[in-house]
Formats: sequence, structure tokens, C-alpha cells
Amino acid sequence: MTAPSSSPAPAGSPLSPSQRALADAVIDVERHVASTGWDAPTRVFALVSTQAALEAEPELATVLPPTTVEAALADPTHLTSVEQDDLPETDSLEDLLASIVWPETVTGAAVVVERSILPPSAEADIPDDPAAALAFLAEHPDRQDVRMAVGVLRDGASWCALRTRANDSDEDVATGLNLVPGLIAALRSTFL
Repeated sequence: MTAPSSSPAPAGSPLSPSQRALADAVIDVERHVASTGWDAPTRVFALVSTQAALEAEPELATVLPPTTVEAALADPTHLTSVEQDDLPETDSLEDLLASIVWPETVTGAAVVVERSILPPSAEADIPDDPAAALAFLAEHPDRQDVRMAVGVLRDGASWCALRTRANDSDEDVATGLNLVPGLIAALRSTFL
């Protein structure tokens, strides 16, 4: 489990309490993954109600930071992330997410992936051959490495956090409701 960070979702945003809890959880997960550096594999997290987890397993109160326990007791929407180890080997992120089915005790989920992107002006020059396309991407001077953290709740709410390698600091992470629509849809499908 990772404890929620001390940097919540942007203040003044018109988020419901559960959306704010999701935003806080996604920001926390992204920072947790960022602390391990770049070139990381895909990571998947279950998001569980911290209050419900403490009720089901009171001994968690001795494992979680005291501030997390206090926050959970005060806020029923508070979420704790649980990283999923031993993910199945799959050919793609889509296949991985299609293999996941969450139990009812999981309130939401988050996934963190890294991708390299090119500006639209470079797309016409990408070779058709997959191996040549990967080499082209790896060597392109305008390539940007991006870490995407996306979370969803069972009710469909979403939150995203994006960090680029070129601007690798907590202050430069872009956040929002719908920054990576395709990944949001894929993650939502794990709850169908």
C-alpha cells in the first residue's frame, strides 16, 4: 500500500468528495512511481476505501501512517492504493487490462505507464515496418517521454496525471479529468 501524499488535488476545483479522493490517489500513485525513476514497467493499483479496509483489517492502522488513518476516519471517500504484484505477461496494455476483474471491495483502479510521443508533424515520416518505427521513435530529436497515471472509480469518475521526462518535477505534473481518454476507457472496462 502507498499512503496518500500531502499534496492533494488542485484547490478550488469543482470536484465532488469522491472525485477529489480519486485525484489525490492518482497524484499519490504517480509520485510513488516517479520516486523509482524512469523506464519502469506498467504498474497497476487497486484503489480501496481506507475506512472499509481499516474496518475489515484493524491491524492496518499500525501499518499505515497515522495521518492516513486520521484522514480516513474523517473522510469516508479516502482511498488507499494497493499495488498489484505478479501481473500476467501480456502482449499489450490492452490485453493486460482485459485480463483484470476487480472484486467488489475495490472502489477504483489506477494504472501507470510510460510512453514516448512525437509531435504531429513527425507522424508522416514514421516507417510502416514496426521495428523501423521503434528505431525512428527512439532516435527522433523531438521525442518526449511521458509517464501517464490514470485512475477511475466504479462510478466512472476519472483523473489523470502526466509527467514528462523533460520536466521531471512534482510541480510540473499536469492533472485533469480526461487527459488520456483511451486509457481511461480501457481502465473503466476492468469494472464491467
